[in-house]
Amino acid sequence: MKITIIAGARPNFIKIAPIIKAIEKKQSEGVSLSYRLVHTGQHYDKNLSDTFFEELNIPFPNANLEVKSGSQAEQTAAIMIAFEKELHNHPCDLVLVVGDVNSTMACAIVAKKMNVKVTHVEAGIRSGDMTMPEEINRIVTDSITDYFFTTSTWASKNLLKYGAEPSAIHFVGNVMIDTLYQNLSRISPPNFWSDFGLVTGNYIVLTLHRPSNVDEEKSLIELLHGIDKLVGDKKIIFPVHPRTKAILGETDVQFKNIAFVEPQGYLNFMYLIKNSFAVITDSGGISEETTVLGIPCFTMRTTTERPETISVGTNHLVGTSIKNLEKAYQTFLENGLKASGIPELWDGKASERIIDVLLKM
Repeated sequence: MKITIIAGARPNFIKIAPIIKAIEKKQSEGVSLSYRLVHTGQHYDKNLSDTFFEELNIPFPNANLEVKSGSQAEQTAAIMIAFEKELHNHPCDLVLVVGDVNSTMACAIVAKKMNVKVTHVEAGIRSGDMTMPEEINRIVTDSITDYFFTTSTWASKNLLKYGAEPSAIHFVGNVMIDTLYQNLSRISPPNFWSDFGLVTGNYIVLTLHRPSNVDEEKSLIELLHGIDKLVGDKKIIFPVHPRTKAILGETDVQFKNIAFVEPQGYLNFMYLIKNSFAVITDSGGISEETTVLGIPCFTMRTTTERPETISVGTNHLVGTSIKNLEKAYQTFLENGLKASGIPELWDGKASERIIDVLLKM
């Protein structure tokens, strides 16, 4: 079996790393299985791309489509045009896409139009928010996928509602958690750890990148001021996403507690998360990692595609209002971490299950 694996953005790299390890393990056992890794170039900043290949021991991509940035339509179209040529020159039996970025949807469409089977890892998750580009990517990708691999029974049920064949749906667990478990012994403090006087539990990690939170400079600065006042004497470590950095521009606004740092590699970022007092974010993936690490997470969104991080895990959905965040954070300070656990099959073996299923097909 020849598999083409697609990666385009930071979350993709974290998800493909254990899948590649699982394939290489089968190869070492003499199984006839090969893969070709295609990097679309959707994330091309070194701290959002190259660093992850190095840290997670992902082989250098067989091809980099180098599409880079652009509007939603421009980027999607560029990926489709480049991947069509790639797939024509390097045929395969199966195209494997992960997550919900533009690369996921674009490459799935190209593969199906070229009569190549598509498998979607992290299929079936839904936020219900059609203003999110990722939600559209999820729906379109799942509508043409042949084999679905889900992180939860809730995601599997979503696919059934959309009319997917039950026999094509496989609940396998969470590949992001595979990567977390495989690298916990390797995480390390970032180079600014001592500069800011960080110790376990004396700081909060902040990440913001969604349009609802960062697209308007004035409201973003007001939000940051609110978070700055919220945390008392805690330091806030804010790895600034390129999108957020562009919105802030050359502003010289000063904050008492917020330390702006560059986007972090996986090993440094996971060290920051694991040793933090709490996390404030608008990322979905981070709420999965905080759930497994037992770190309280406050997600500044009105919806989530990962409800198990709330019902089972440590996540709190607080909307985009600073007042809601203040209320939830104060409740946490008064009552401590809510009772939580780790969702079913988030045990570090999802990638092995995926490859086992594909080989049986």
